[in-house]
Amino acid sequence: MLKRAILIGLFLRIAANAFSQSPYLPLNDIPYHWLDRLDVIYSNPTNLHLSLKGVARKDVAAMALAIDSLYPEVPETTYADLQWLVDQNNDWVNRNTRSVAQMQLVDSSNLFYGYEESAEQKVIIPQESRRTVLKHFYKTPAHLFEVNTGDFTLRINPLLNFRLAGNNNDDQLLFENQRGISIRGAIDSKVYFHTEILESQARYPAYVNEFRSKYSAVPGAGFYKSYVSNIFSIDDGVDFLLANAYVGTNISKHVHLELGHGRHFIGNGIRSLFLSDFSTDYFYLKLNTRIWKFHYQNIFGELLQERRGRGDMLLPKKYFAAHYLSLNIRRNLYVGLFETVVFARENQFELQYLNPVILYRTVEGAIGSPDNVLLGIDLKYNLWRKLSLYSQFILDEFKIGELRARSGWWANKYAFQIGLKVFDLFDISHLDAQFEYNVSRPYTYSHRTGVANYSHYSQSLAHPLGANFREGLFRLRYQPNEKWFFILRAVTMHQGEDQDTLNYGSNILLPNDNRVQDYGNEILQGVRADIFMIGLEVSYQLKHGLYLDVFYQSRNKESALVTRESQNSYIGTGIRWNLGRRWLEF
Repeated sequence: MLKRAILIGLFLRIAANAFSQSPYLPLNDIPYHWLDRLDVIYSNPTNLHLSLKGVARKDVAAMALAIDSLYPEVPETTYADLQWLVDQNNDWVNRNTRSVAQMQLVDSSNLFYGYEESAEQKVIIPQESRRTVLKHFYKTPAHLFEVNTGDFTLRINPLLNFRLAGNNNDDQLLFENQRGISIRGAIDSKVYFHTEILESQARYPAYVNEFRSKYSAVPGAGFYKSYVSNIFSIDDGVDFLLANAYVGTNISKHVHLELGHGRHFIGNGIRSLFLSDFSTDYFYLKLNTRIWKFHYQNIFGELLQERRGRGDMLLPKKYFAAHYLSLNIRRNLYVGLFETVVFARENQFELQYLNPVILYRTVEGAIGSPDNVLLGIDLKYNLWRKLSLYSQFILDEFKIGELRARSGWWANKYAFQIGLKVFDLFDISHLDAQFEYNVSRPYTYSHRTGVANYSHYSQSLAHPLGANFREGLFRLRYQPNEKWFFILRAVTMHQGEDQDTLNYGSNILLPNDNRVQDYGNEILQGVRADIFMIGLEVSYQLKHGLYLDVFYQSRNKESALVTRESQNSYIGTGIRWNLGRRWLEF
Protein backbone atom coordinates (compact mmCIF):
# COMPACT_ATOMS: atom_id res chain seq x y z
CA MET A 1 0.00 0.00 0.00
CA LEU A 2 1.08 3.58 -0.54
CA LYS A 3 1.68 5.18 2.82
CA ARG A 4 3.37 8.46 1.97
CA ALA A 5 3.42 8.44 -1.82
CA ILE A 6 0.27 10.42 -2.42
CA LEU A 7 -2.86 11.35 -0.53
CA ILE A 8 -6.06 9.80 0.52
CA GLY A 9 -6.53 10.20 4.22
CA LEU A 10 -8.17 13.48 3.30
CA PHE A 11 -11.31 12.14 1.72
CA LEU A 12 -11.86 9.18 4.02
CA ARG A 13 -13.63 11.38 6.55
CA ILE A 14 -15.24 13.94 4.30
CA ALA A 15 -18.96 13.52 4.68
CA ALA A 16 -19.98 14.98 1.37
CA ASN A 17 -19.61 14.00 -2.24
CA ALA A 18 -15.94 14.04 -3.20
CA PHE A 19 -16.49 16.76 -5.76
CA SER A 20 -19.16 18.83 -4.03
CA GLN A 21 -18.55 22.48 -3.20
CA SER A 22 -18.97 24.09 0.22
CA PRO A 23 -19.09 27.50 1.91
CA TYR A 24 -15.79 29.33 2.15
CA LEU A 25 -13.38 30.05 4.94
CA PRO A 26 -13.64 33.82 5.54
CA LEU A 27 -10.67 35.95 4.59
CA ASN A 28 -9.24 35.55 8.09
CA ASP A 29 -5.57 36.16 8.73
CA ILE A 30 -4.59 33.21 10.95
CA PRO A 31 -6.18 30.20 9.14
CA TYR A 32 -4.87 31.33 5.75
CA HIS A 33 -1.38 31.64 7.15
CA TRP A 34 -1.69 28.07 8.45
CA LEU A 35 -2.76 26.91 4.99
CA ASP A 36 0.31 28.57 3.48
CA ARG A 37 2.50 26.73 6.00
CA LEU A 38 0.87 23.39 5.30
CA ASP A 39 1.12 23.94 1.55
CA VAL A 40 4.89 24.53 1.66
CA ILE A 41 6.06 22.25 4.48
CA TYR A 42 3.87 19.26 3.56
CA SER A 43 3.92 19.67 -0.24
CA ASN A 44 0.22 20.44 -0.66
CA PRO A 45 -1.06 16.83 -0.58
CA THR A 46 -4.54 17.80 -1.80
CA ASN A 47 -3.51 19.94 -4.79
CA LEU A 48 -5.24 22.98 -3.32
CA HIS A 49 -4.97 26.20 -5.36
CA LEU A 50 -4.40 28.72 -2.59
CA SER A 51 -4.12 31.73 -4.89
CA LEU A 52 -7.93 31.65 -5.11
CA LYS A 53 -9.41 32.90 -1.84
CA GLY A 54 -11.72 32.19 -0.07
CA VAL A 55 -10.94 28.54 0.09
CA ALA A 56 -13.81 26.05 0.35
CA ARG A 57 -14.25 24.68 3.87
CA LYS A 58 -14.42 21.17 2.46
CA ASP A 59 -10.95 21.65 0.98
CA VAL A 60 -9.57 23.06 4.22
CA ALA A 61 -10.77 20.00 6.12
CA ALA A 62 -9.42 17.75 3.38
CA MET A 63 -5.93 19.25 3.59
CA ALA A 64 -5.84 18.99 7.39
CA LEU A 65 -6.95 15.36 7.33
CA ALA A 66 -4.54 14.44 4.54
CA ILE A 67 -1.57 15.81 6.45
CA ASP A 68 -2.75 14.08 9.60
CA SER A 69 -2.89 10.82 7.65
CA LEU A 70 0.35 11.12 5.73
CA TYR A 71 2.53 12.76 8.38
CA PRO A 72 1.73 11.18 11.75
CA GLU A 73 4.61 12.89 13.57
CA VAL A 74 3.94 16.59 13.13
CA PRO A 75 5.06 19.15 15.74
CA GLU A 76 2.66 19.71 18.61
CA THR A 77 1.72 23.23 17.51
CA THR A 78 1.07 22.05 13.95
CA TYR A 79 -1.14 19.29 15.33
CA ALA A 80 -3.09 21.97 17.22
CA ASP A 81 -3.45 23.97 13.98
CA LEU A 82 -4.83 20.91 12.18
CA GLN A 83 -7.24 20.22 15.03
CA TRP A 84 -8.46 23.83 14.92
CA LEU A 85 -9.10 23.62 11.18
CA VAL A 86 -10.97 20.32 11.52
CA ASP A 87 -13.10 21.65 14.39
CA GLN A 88 -13.86 24.86 12.51
CA ASN A 89 -15.01 22.92 9.44
CA ASN A 90 -16.52 19.88 11.14
CA ASP A 91 -19.63 20.07 8.94
CA TRP A 92 -17.46 18.54 6.20
CA VAL A 93 -15.93 15.79 8.31
CA ASN A 94 -17.36 12.38 9.14
CA ARG A 95 -16.66 11.45 12.75
CA ASN A 96 -17.28 7.76 12.12
CA THR A 97 -14.37 6.80 9.89
CA ARG A 98 -10.78 6.00 10.81
CA SER A 99 -11.91 2.49 11.60
CA VAL A 100 -11.28 1.48 8.00
CA ALA A 101 -7.76 0.93 6.71
CA GLN A 102 -8.13 -0.12 3.09
CA MET A 103 -10.03 2.33 0.94
CA GLN A 104 -9.26 3.90 -2.38
CA LEU A 105 -10.58 6.72 -4.47
CA VAL A 106 -10.50 7.71 -8.11
CA ASP A 107 -9.93 11.44 -8.49
CA SER A 108 -10.66 13.63 -11.49
CA SER A 109 -7.35 12.70 -13.16
CA ASN A 110 -8.25 8.98 -12.91
CA LEU A 111 -5.40 8.20 -10.54
CA PHE A 112 -5.81 5.66 -7.76
CA TYR A 113 -4.64 6.56 -4.30
CA GLY A 114 -4.26 4.23 -1.37
CA TYR A 115 -3.82 4.73 2.35
CA GLU A 116 -2.91 2.52 5.25
CA GLU A 117 -2.95 3.84 8.81
CA SER A 118 -1.18 2.69 11.92
CA ALA A 119 -3.01 1.53 15.01
CA GLU A 120 -0.64 3.64 17.12
CA GLN A 121 -1.17 6.80 15.10
CA LYS A 122 -2.59 9.84 16.86
CA VAL A 123 -5.73 10.70 14.93
CA ILE A 124 -7.53 14.01 14.49
CA ILE A 125 -11.30 13.85 14.75
CA PRO A 126 -13.75 16.71 15.39
CA GLN A 127 -13.84 17.48 19.09
CA GLU A 128 -16.95 17.62 21.21
CA SER A 129 -17.36 20.02 24.12
CA ARG A 130 -16.89 18.71 27.63
CA ARG A 131 -19.83 20.85 28.70
CA THR A 132 -22.66 22.15 26.58
CA VAL A 133 -24.66 25.31 27.21
CA LEU A 134 -28.32 24.59 27.95
CA LYS A 135 -27.88 21.19 26.27
CA HIS A 136 -28.24 22.63 22.76
CA PHE A 137 -25.45 25.19 22.45
CA TYR A 138 -21.72 24.65 22.00
CA LYS A 139 -21.95 20.91 21.59
CA THR A 140 -18.62 21.35 19.82
CA PRO A 141 -15.97 23.98 20.68
CA ALA A 142 -16.23 25.94 17.43
CA HIS A 143 -19.97 26.46 16.99
CA LEU A 144 -22.73 28.08 19.02
CA PHE A 145 -25.40 25.95 17.38
CA GLU A 146 -25.21 23.18 14.81
CA VAL A 147 -27.47 20.73 13.04
CA ASN A 148 -26.23 17.49 11.46
CA THR A 149 -28.63 15.22 9.61
CA GLY A 150 -28.15 13.02 6.60
CA ASP A 151 -29.17 15.74 4.17
CA PHE A 152 -28.79 19.01 6.06
CA THR A 153 -26.04 20.78 8.01
CA LEU A 154 -26.26 24.14 9.75
CA ARG A 155 -23.78 26.25 11.70
CA ILE A 156 -24.62 29.46 13.60
CA ASN A 157 -21.98 31.58 15.32
CA PRO A 158 -21.73 35.01 16.96
CA LEU A 159 -19.37 37.65 15.59
CA LEU A 160 -17.65 40.24 17.76
CA ASN A 161 -14.83 42.72 17.37
CA PHE A 162 -14.31 45.34 20.07
CA ARG A 163 -11.12 47.40 20.10
CA LEU A 164 -10.25 50.46 22.17
CA ALA A 165 -7.07 52.51 21.79
CA GLY A 166 -5.46 55.72 22.92
CA ASN A 167 -4.26 58.06 20.17
CA ASN A 168 -1.17 60.25 20.34
CA ASN A 169 -2.58 63.39 18.73
CA ASP A 170 -6.06 63.88 20.19
CA ASP A 171 -7.96 63.28 23.40
CA GLN A 172 -10.73 61.15 21.90
CA LEU A 173 -10.36 57.38 21.91
CA LEU A 174 -10.12 55.22 18.81
CA PHE A 175 -12.45 52.26 18.82
CA GLU A 176 -14.25 49.59 16.82
CA ASN A 177 -17.46 47.99 18.00
CA GLN A 178 -18.74 45.28 15.65
CA ARG A 179 -21.42 42.70 16.46
CA GLY A 180 -23.09 40.22 14.21
CA ILE A 181 -23.99 36.70 13.28
CA SER A 182 -22.74 34.10 10.81
CA ILE A 183 -24.95 31.35 9.38
CA ARG A 184 -23.87 28.66 6.95
CA GLY A 185 -25.10 25.29 5.84
CA ALA A 186 -25.61 22.75 3.09
CA ILE A 187 -28.55 20.76 1.70
CA ASP A 188 -28.09 17.29 0.21
CA SER A 189 -24.34 18.01 -0.06
CA LYS A 190 -25.21 19.82 -3.30
CA VAL A 191 -26.57 23.23 -2.29
CA TYR A 192 -24.58 25.36 0.14
CA PHE A 193 -25.31 28.79 1.61
CA HIS A 194 -23.73 31.41 3.83
CA THR A 195 -24.81 34.74 5.29
CA GLU A 196 -23.02 37.17 7.58
CA ILE A 197 -24.24 40.45 9.04
CA LEU A 198 -22.04 42.82 11.01
CA GLU A 199 -23.31 46.03 12.62
CA SER A 200 -20.39 48.41 13.11
CA GLN A 201 -19.53 51.66 14.84
CA ALA A 202 -16.00 53.02 14.85
CA ARG A 203 -13.70 55.96 15.24
CA TYR A 204 -10.57 55.61 13.12
CA PRO A 205 -7.16 57.35 13.07
CA ALA A 206 -6.82 60.64 11.20
CA TYR A 207 -5.39 59.10 8.01
CA VAL A 208 -8.45 56.84 7.65
CA ASN A 209 -10.72 59.85 8.19
CA GLU A 210 -8.82 61.65 5.42
CA PHE A 211 -9.55 58.71 3.11
CA ARG A 212 -13.22 58.86 4.13
CA SER A 213 -13.44 62.58 3.42
CA LYS A 214 -11.72 62.23 0.06
CA TYR A 215 -13.72 59.25 -1.26
CA SER A 216 -16.99 59.45 0.75
CA ALA A 217 -16.50 55.85 1.86
CA VAL A 218 -15.13 53.90 4.80
CA PRO A 219 -12.35 51.55 3.58
CA GLY A 220 -13.86 48.13 3.02
CA ALA A 221 -17.35 49.30 3.91
CA GLY A 222 -18.62 51.95 1.53
CA PHE A 223 -21.71 53.80 2.76
CA TYR A 224 -21.67 55.12 6.31
CA LYS A 225 -23.49 57.46 8.70
CA SER A 226 -22.04 59.78 11.31
CA TYR A 227 -21.81 58.36 14.82
CA VAL A 228 -21.65 60.11 18.18
CA SER A 229 -20.97 58.32 21.47
CA ASN A 230 -21.52 59.97 24.83
CA ILE A 231 -19.99 56.96 26.58
CA PHE A 232 -16.63 57.39 24.86
CA SER A 233 -16.99 61.17 24.27
CA ILE A 234 -16.75 60.70 20.50
CA ASP A 235 -18.22 63.18 18.04
CA ASP A 236 -16.68 62.12 14.70
CA GLY A 237 -17.29 58.37 14.51
CA VAL A 238 -18.90 56.35 11.72
CA ASP A 239 -21.76 53.86 11.68
CA PHE A 240 -22.00 51.27 8.90
CA LEU A 241 -23.39 47.84 8.13
CA LEU A 242 -21.46 44.97 6.55
CA ALA A 243 -23.38 42.11 5.00
CA ASN A 244 -22.31 39.32 2.69
CA ALA A 245 -24.17 36.23 1.56
CA TYR A 246 -24.12 33.61 -1.17
CA VAL A 247 -25.80 30.42 -2.30
CA GLY A 248 -24.23 27.85 -4.60
CA THR A 249 -24.81 24.49 -6.18
CA ASN A 250 -23.04 21.85 -8.24
CA ILE A 251 -23.85 22.02 -11.94
CA SER A 252 -21.81 18.88 -12.53
CA LYS A 253 -19.13 16.86 -10.78
CA HIS A 254 -16.51 19.46 -11.62
CA VAL A 255 -18.43 22.72 -12.15
CA HIS A 256 -20.00 24.82 -9.39
CA LEU A 257 -22.27 27.86 -9.71
CA GLU A 258 -22.60 30.56 -7.05
CA LEU A 259 -24.64 33.74 -6.68
CA GLY A 260 -23.78 36.16 -3.92
CA HIS A 261 -22.75 39.47 -2.43
CA GLY A 262 -19.17 39.52 -1.19
CA ARG A 263 -15.48 39.95 -1.97
CA HIS A 264 -12.66 37.88 -3.43
CA PHE A 265 -8.88 37.76 -3.33
CA ILE A 266 -6.64 36.38 -6.06
CA GLY A 267 -2.96 35.99 -5.29
CA ASN A 268 -0.40 34.68 -2.84
CA GLY A 269 0.79 37.95 -1.32
CA ILE A 270 -0.23 40.44 1.31
CA ARG A 271 -1.47 42.61 -1.55
CA SER A 272 -3.10 41.54 -4.79
CA LEU A 273 -2.60 43.34 -8.08
CA PHE A 274 -5.43 41.30 -9.65
CA LEU A 275 -8.40 41.36 -7.28
CA SER A 276 -8.28 42.11 -3.56
CA ASP A 277 -10.67 42.43 -0.61
CA PHE A 278 -9.87 46.11 0.01
CA SER A 279 -13.13 47.45 -1.42
CA THR A 280 -16.60 46.79 -0.08
CA ASP A 281 -18.78 43.81 -1.04
CA TYR A 282 -20.38 43.59 -4.49
CA PHE A 283 -23.01 41.47 -6.21
CA TYR A 284 -21.55 38.62 -8.30
CA LEU A 285 -22.16 35.42 -10.23
CA LYS A 286 -19.30 32.94 -10.01
CA LEU A 287 -18.34 29.73 -11.80
CA ASN A 288 -15.70 27.38 -10.40
CA THR A 289 -14.36 24.59 -12.59
CA ARG A 290 -11.95 22.12 -11.01
CA ILE A 291 -10.58 19.23 -13.01
CA TRP A 292 -7.20 17.50 -13.21
CA LYS A 293 -4.55 20.10 -12.29
CA PHE A 294 -6.71 23.09 -13.21
CA HIS A 295 -8.83 25.45 -11.17
CA TYR A 296 -10.69 27.91 -13.40
CA GLN A 297 -12.77 30.68 -11.86
CA ASN A 298 -15.12 33.14 -13.59
CA ILE A 299 -16.61 36.13 -11.77
CA PHE A 300 -19.26 38.44 -13.24
CA GLY A 301 -19.92 41.38 -10.94
CA GLU A 302 -22.03 44.50 -10.55
CA LEU A 303 -20.10 47.48 -9.18
CA LEU A 304 -20.97 51.00 -8.09
CA GLN A 305 -19.40 54.11 -9.55
CA GLU A 306 -17.82 56.89 -7.55
CA ARG A 307 -20.07 58.35 -4.88
CA ARG A 308 -20.39 62.08 -5.53
CA GLY A 309 -22.92 63.07 -2.89
CA ARG A 310 -24.34 62.26 0.51
CA GLY A 311 -27.79 61.07 1.49
CA ASP A 312 -30.18 58.63 -0.14
CA MET A 313 -29.59 58.25 -3.86
CA LEU A 314 -29.43 55.50 -6.44
CA LEU A 315 -25.79 55.16 -7.39
CA PRO A 316 -24.92 54.58 -11.06
CA LYS A 317 -23.66 51.08 -11.82
CA LYS A 318 -20.82 49.59 -13.76
CA TYR A 319 -19.83 45.97 -14.30
CA PHE A 320 -16.85 43.70 -14.49
CA ALA A 321 -16.06 40.22 -15.73
CA ALA A 322 -12.94 38.35 -14.69
CA HIS A 323 -11.50 34.92 -15.18
CA TYR A 324 -8.48 33.27 -13.60
CA LEU A 325 -6.91 29.95 -14.58
CA SER A 326 -4.62 28.27 -12.06
CA LEU A 327 -2.46 25.33 -13.15
CA ASN A 328 -0.54 23.11 -10.76
CA ILE A 329 2.41 22.27 -13.04
CA ARG A 330 4.15 20.34 -10.28
CA ARG A 331 3.26 19.81 -6.66
CA ASN A 332 5.35 22.86 -5.76
CA LEU A 333 4.90 25.02 -8.87
CA TYR A 334 1.81 27.01 -9.81
CA VAL A 335 1.11 29.42 -12.63
CA GLY A 336 -2.00 31.54 -13.03
CA LEU A 337 -3.46 33.57 -15.91
CA PHE A 338 -5.83 36.46 -15.21
CA GLU A 339 -8.02 38.66 -17.37
CA THR A 340 -10.66 41.20 -16.42
CA VAL A 341 -12.73 43.91 -18.06
CA VAL A 342 -14.58 46.81 -16.44
CA PHE A 343 -17.30 48.57 -18.41
CA ALA A 344 -20.28 50.86 -17.99
CA ARG A 345 -23.61 50.42 -19.76
CA GLU A 346 -26.98 52.01 -19.15
CA ASN A 347 -28.13 49.70 -16.33
CA GLN A 348 -27.35 46.49 -18.15
CA PHE A 349 -24.58 43.92 -18.38
CA GLU A 350 -22.78 43.54 -21.70
CA LEU A 351 -23.95 40.00 -22.48
CA GLN A 352 -21.01 39.23 -24.77
CA TYR A 353 -18.72 39.35 -21.74
CA LEU A 354 -20.58 36.37 -20.26
CA ASN A 355 -18.53 34.06 -22.47
CA PRO A 356 -16.32 32.36 -19.86
CA VAL A 357 -13.41 31.45 -22.14
CA ILE A 358 -13.02 34.13 -24.80
CA LEU A 359 -10.37 36.85 -24.61
CA TYR A 360 -12.06 40.08 -23.59
CA ARG A 361 -9.99 42.16 -26.00
CA THR A 362 -11.63 40.37 -28.93
CA VAL A 363 -15.09 41.17 -27.56
CA GLU A 364 -14.08 44.76 -26.92
CA GLY A 365 -12.99 45.12 -30.54
CA ALA A 366 -16.03 43.33 -31.92
CA ILE A 367 -18.54 45.58 -30.17
CA GLY A 368 -16.56 48.76 -30.87
CA SER A 369 -16.25 49.82 -27.27
CA PRO A 370 -12.86 50.57 -25.64
CA ASP A 371 -13.58 49.18 -22.19
CA ASN A 372 -10.93 48.74 -19.51
CA VAL A 373 -9.22 45.37 -20.00
CA LEU A 374 -6.36 44.12 -17.83
CA LEU A 375 -4.23 40.99 -18.32
CA GLY A 376 -2.09 39.30 -15.71
CA ILE A 377 0.10 36.34 -14.85
CA ASP A 378 1.25 35.06 -11.48
CA LEU A 379 3.66 32.37 -10.28
CA LYS A 380 4.32 30.50 -7.06
CA TYR A 381 7.26 28.20 -6.48
CA ASN A 382 7.80 26.34 -3.20
CA LEU A 383 11.36 25.31 -2.34
CA TRP A 384 12.86 22.85 0.12
CA ARG A 385 9.67 22.71 2.17
CA LYS A 386 10.88 25.97 3.63
CA LEU A 387 10.45 28.81 1.15
CA SER A 388 7.72 30.10 -1.12
CA LEU A 389 8.53 32.51 -3.94
CA TYR A 390 5.61 34.31 -5.59
CA SER A 391 5.00 37.11 -8.06
CA GLN A 392 2.29 38.89 -10.04
CA PHE A 393 2.37 41.00 -13.18
CA ILE A 394 -0.63 43.00 -14.40
CA LEU A 395 -0.73 44.74 -17.77
CA ASP A 396 -3.22 47.52 -18.39
CA GLU A 397 -1.98 48.90 -21.70
CA PHE A 398 1.31 49.25 -23.58
CA LYS A 399 3.06 49.66 -26.93
CA ILE A 400 6.23 47.71 -27.64
CA GLY A 401 7.77 50.59 -29.56
CA GLU A 402 7.17 53.10 -26.78
CA LEU A 403 8.43 50.61 -24.22
CA ARG A 404 11.68 50.10 -26.12
CA ALA A 405 12.10 53.83 -26.59
CA ARG A 406 11.92 54.35 -22.82
CA SER A 407 10.13 57.59 -23.48
CA GLY A 408 7.91 57.49 -20.41
CA TRP A 409 4.78 57.21 -22.53
CA TRP A 410 1.77 57.57 -20.26
CA ALA A 411 -0.11 54.49 -21.56
CA ASN A 412 2.63 51.99 -20.78
CA LYS A 413 0.65 50.99 -17.71
CA TYR A 414 1.58 47.97 -15.63
CA ALA A 415 2.32 46.80 -12.10
CA PHE A 416 4.26 43.91 -10.64
CA GLN A 417 4.82 42.13 -7.34
CA ILE A 418 7.52 39.85 -6.01
CA GLY A 419 7.51 38.17 -2.63
CA LEU A 420 9.09 35.56 -0.41
CA LYS A 421 7.71 33.54 2.51
CA VAL A 422 10.07 31.76 4.90
CA PHE A 423 8.72 29.16 7.32
CA ASP A 424 10.31 27.90 10.54
CA LEU A 425 12.99 30.57 10.42
CA PHE A 426 16.24 29.48 12.14
CA ASP A 427 14.55 26.06 12.51
CA ILE A 428 12.18 27.51 15.12
CA SER A 429 8.72 26.02 14.65
CA HIS A 430 6.10 28.60 13.66
CA LEU A 431 8.56 31.47 13.36
CA ASP A 432 7.67 32.72 9.88
CA ALA A 433 8.65 35.75 7.83
CA GLN A 434 7.30 37.35 4.67
CA PHE A 435 8.85 39.97 2.39
CA GLU A 436 6.98 41.65 -0.45
CA TYR A 437 7.67 44.39 -2.99
CA ASN A 438 5.02 46.06 -5.18
CA VAL A 439 5.40 48.62 -7.97
CA SER A 440 2.81 50.34 -10.16
CA ARG A 441 3.34 52.84 -12.96
CA PRO A 442 1.26 56.04 -13.15
CA TYR A 443 -2.30 55.75 -14.52
CA THR A 444 -2.44 51.95 -14.14
CA TYR A 445 -6.03 50.75 -13.50
CA SER A 446 -7.43 54.13 -14.62
CA HIS A 447 -9.59 54.77 -17.71
CA ARG A 448 -10.14 57.66 -20.06
CA THR A 449 -13.80 58.04 -19.01
CA GLY A 450 -13.22 58.05 -15.27
CA VAL A 451 -16.04 55.49 -15.00
CA ALA A 452 -14.57 52.19 -16.22
CA ASN A 453 -11.65 52.46 -13.81
CA TYR A 454 -10.76 49.41 -11.71
CA SER A 455 -12.71 50.44 -8.62
CA HIS A 456 -15.90 49.82 -6.68
CA TYR A 457 -17.60 52.44 -4.52
CA SER A 458 -14.58 54.75 -4.92
CA GLN A 459 -12.21 52.06 -3.66
CA SER A 460 -9.58 50.16 -5.61
CA LEU A 461 -10.40 46.57 -6.58
CA ALA A 462 -6.68 45.78 -6.47
CA HIS A 463 -4.00 47.62 -4.47
CA PRO A 464 -5.16 50.16 -1.83
CA LEU A 465 -2.68 52.79 -3.06
CA GLY A 466 -4.12 52.77 -6.57
CA ALA A 467 -1.15 53.52 -8.86
CA ASN A 468 2.13 55.44 -9.17
CA PHE A 469 3.84 53.86 -6.16
CA ARG A 470 6.60 51.64 -4.82
CA GLU A 471 6.00 49.62 -1.68
CA GLY A 472 7.79 47.17 0.58
CA LEU A 473 6.10 45.02 3.23
CA PHE A 474 7.45 42.79 5.97
CA ARG A 475 5.70 40.35 8.31
CA LEU A 476 7.23 38.38 11.16
CA ARG A 477 4.98 35.88 12.93
CA TYR A 478 5.60 33.65 15.88
CA GLN A 479 3.22 31.12 17.38
CA PRO A 480 4.93 29.29 20.28
CA ASN A 481 1.82 27.20 21.01
CA GLU A 482 -1.86 26.99 20.20
CA LYS A 483 -2.71 29.94 22.48
CA TRP A 484 -0.22 32.70 21.74
CA PHE A 485 0.25 34.67 18.50
CA PHE A 486 2.79 37.44 17.87
CA ILE A 487 2.87 39.52 14.69
CA LEU A 488 5.28 42.30 13.75
CA ARG A 489 4.35 44.36 10.67
CA ALA A 490 6.34 46.95 8.77
CA VAL A 491 5.35 48.78 5.58
CA THR A 492 7.15 51.44 3.60
CA MET A 493 5.12 53.20 0.90
CA HIS A 494 6.30 55.78 -1.61
CA GLN A 495 3.80 57.46 -3.92
CA GLY A 496 3.57 60.39 -6.30
CA GLU A 497 0.37 62.19 -5.34
CA ASP A 498 -1.69 64.64 -7.37
CA GLN A 499 -1.57 68.38 -6.78
CA ASP A 500 -4.62 70.60 -7.11
CA THR A 501 -6.09 69.80 -10.55
CA LEU A 502 -2.95 68.11 -11.89
CA ASN A 503 -3.41 64.38 -12.46
CA TYR A 504 -0.04 62.66 -11.96
CA GLY A 505 -1.53 59.16 -12.12
CA SER A 506 -1.99 58.00 -8.51
CA ASN A 507 -5.77 58.43 -8.24
CA ILE A 508 -7.31 55.73 -10.43
CA LEU A 509 -10.76 57.39 -10.21
CA LEU A 510 -9.67 60.36 -12.33
CA PRO A 511 -10.05 60.24 -16.13
CA ASN A 512 -6.60 59.72 -17.60
CA ASP A 513 -7.48 62.04 -20.50
CA ASN A 514 -6.55 64.94 -18.21
CA ARG A 515 -3.05 63.61 -17.52
CA VAL A 516 -0.22 66.09 -17.00
CA GLN A 517 1.78 64.90 -20.04
CA ASP A 518 2.00 62.20 -22.69
CA TYR A 519 5.74 61.55 -22.36
CA GLY A 520 8.31 61.74 -19.61
CA ASN A 521 6.11 59.99 -17.05
CA GLU A 522 7.87 58.05 -14.32
CA ILE A 523 7.01 56.26 -11.10
CA LEU A 524 6.62 58.66 -8.12
CA GLN A 525 6.06 61.71 -10.33
CA GLY A 526 3.99 64.43 -8.71
CA VAL A 527 4.01 65.35 -5.01
CA ARG A 528 6.15 62.68 -3.43
CA ALA A 529 4.87 61.11 -0.22
CA ASP A 530 6.85 58.67 1.93
CA ILE A 531 4.89 56.64 4.48
CA PHE A 532 6.28 54.27 7.07
CA MET A 533 4.07 52.07 9.22
CA ILE A 534 5.03 49.64 11.95
CA GLY A 535 2.71 47.53 14.07
CA LEU A 536 2.91 44.88 16.75
CA GLU A 537 0.04 42.66 17.84
CA VAL A 538 -0.06 40.03 20.56
CA SER A 539 -3.09 37.73 20.69
CA TYR A 540 -4.15 35.09 23.17
CA GLN A 541 -6.79 32.52 22.22
CA LEU A 542 -9.13 32.15 25.20
CA LYS A 543 -11.21 29.46 23.49
CA HIS A 544 -11.76 28.36 19.93
CA GLY A 545 -12.03 31.50 17.81
CA LEU A 546 -12.08 33.90 20.80
CA TYR A 547 -8.99 36.14 20.97
CA LEU A 548 -7.77 38.78 23.39
CA ASP A 549 -5.57 41.32 21.55
CA VAL A 550 -3.03 43.92 22.58
CA PHE A 551 -1.75 46.07 19.71
CA TYR A 552 0.39 49.04 18.75
CA GLN A 553 0.67 50.89 15.45
CA SER A 554 2.59 53.91 14.26
CA ARG A 555 2.23 55.68 10.91
CA ASN A 556 4.45 58.52 9.78
CA LYS A 557 3.94 60.39 6.51
CA GLU A 558 6.48 62.80 5.03
CA SER A 559 5.53 64.83 1.98
CA ALA A 560 7.00 67.35 -0.42
CA LEU A 561 4.10 69.52 0.76
CA VAL A 562 4.42 70.13 4.50
CA THR A 563 0.64 70.49 4.86
CA ARG A 564 0.21 66.82 3.91
CA GLU A 565 2.57 65.46 6.55
CA SER A 566 1.12 63.56 9.50
CA GLN A 567 2.03 61.26 12.34
CA ASN A 568 -0.33 58.82 14.04
CA SER A 569 0.39 56.25 16.71
CA TYR A 570 -1.88 54.37 19.06
CA ILE A 571 -1.86 51.52 21.54
CA GLY A 572 -4.85 49.54 22.68
CA THR A 573 -6.55 46.28 23.47
CA GLY A 574 -9.51 44.37 22.13
CA ILE A 575 -11.40 41.14 21.89
CA ARG A 576 -12.40 39.23 18.74
CA TRP A 577 -14.78 36.33 18.34
CA ASN A 578 -14.91 34.47 15.02
CA LEU A 579 -13.51 37.47 13.17
CA GLY A 580 -10.10 38.11 11.67
CA ARG A 581 -7.96 41.21 11.81
CA ARG A 582 -8.30 44.00 9.28
CA TRP A 583 -5.19 46.16 9.09
CA LEU A 584 -5.68 49.51 7.38
CA GLU A 585 -2.26 49.68 5.75
CA PHE A 586 -2.33 52.51 3.26
